[in-house]
Amino acid sequence: MALLELAMQGLAVFGFILFLVLWLMHFMSIVYVRLHLHKKRSEVKQPFSQLAGVSLLKPLKGVDPNLISNLETFFTLDYPKYEVLLCVQDQDDPAVDVCKKLLGKYPNVDARLFIGGKKVGINPKINNLMPGYEGAKYGLVWICDSGIRVKPDTLTDLTNQMTEKVGLVHGLPYVADRQGFAATLEQVYFGTSHPRSYISANVTGIKCVTGMSCLMRKDVLDQAGGLVAFAQYIAEDYFMAKAIADRGWKFSMATQVALQNSGSYSIGQFQSRMIRWTKLRINMLPGTVLEPVSECFLASLIIGWAAHYVFRWDMMVFFMCHCLAWFLSDYIQLTGVQGGALCFSKLDFAVAWFIRESMAVQIFLSALWDPTISWRTGRYRLRCGGTAEEILDV
Repeated sequence: MALLELAMQGLAVFGFILFLVLWLMHFMSIVYVRLHLHKKRSEVKQPFSQLAGVSLLKPLKGVDPNLISNLETFFTLDYPKYEVLLCVQDQDDPAVDVCKKLLGKYPNVDARLFIGGKKVGINPKINNLMPGYEGAKYGLVWICDSGIRVKPDTLTDLTNQMTEKVGLVHGLPYVADRQGFAATLEQVYFGTSHPRSYISANVTGIKCVTGMSCLMRKDVLDQAGGLVAFAQYIAEDYFMAKAIADRGWKFSMATQVALQNSGSYSIGQFQSRMIRWTKLRINMLPGTVLEPVSECFLASLIIGWAAHYVFRWDMMVFFMCHCLAWFLSDYIQLTGVQGGALCFSKLDFAVAWFIRESMAVQIFLSALWDPTISWRTGRYRLRCGGTAEEILDV
């Protein structure tokens, strides 16, 4: 009995610590979003950064309804000196025709098309980018996924953050306004749960970066071995960021979000993507096993039980009140990340929020069940530490 009582006391202490940590994360992310995102800067941090040449590396595979409009935004950037390096793995890929169309439409833009890639490891994105990286002529490289769309001043915003001690500038992932419930679900996730963890990690000094839109110093990457050094990993963005941080460079976040605008999306695709990301985190960071307790429903149960154990409060009443406070906090954060009016109603938000929160534990358990992932055209078996091996069909 004494041991059981001690365990219950420990769980209660854990519940109160969890309460403090999670609400500190809420507070930090909401304040950061309001103070940093979507802010117009009247002056640049470093004058030289306005003129620093940038090599944009664009990995492409396949087409979707939004590909050409997304790509075109990179040909109309308001920036004095940059090059667009379009990388396609296969000659028969329909993305080749899209690239050629844009190259013909914008002959005055410094842009080149690289076809064929270069096999240097198991990561298909790195393999695809290798010829473009080797041909890059500027000291800053901007790796940006195919589904991202930008504003004319996005590159200026990125380079303004690239001050003397900064080695990497990244954009907070978010989602463009699109039609359908699947789009709303993605927008709710990338406006609530994801930025809460992403921002609070970066504010507290934890290097948390996604590779959707990253501006990096090429010489620092070369010191780490170039892109080849990261071809053994599936989550190359994490290890590139780690290599830059290990060499003493700081990170900075752009004031504009990395706006995902894929023309192909569904609830199933979203779920598969979340499971894949969770599998990668589990293999790279053992602490990921605690992730479920940072989600609303499970956290509210634990904290509600702690409040009941210590104060004899009604557990279910506390659970409902805590979930409501979380829900309202998430809505405030979402509107801040959006930087304007939402394209869906409050009822749509409530339904999407509830479904996303309900999916969280199932996504985590699915990630634990199977250590293999499917990405692009390959299947891979993950190893502890972040490396992987490709599963070849016999």
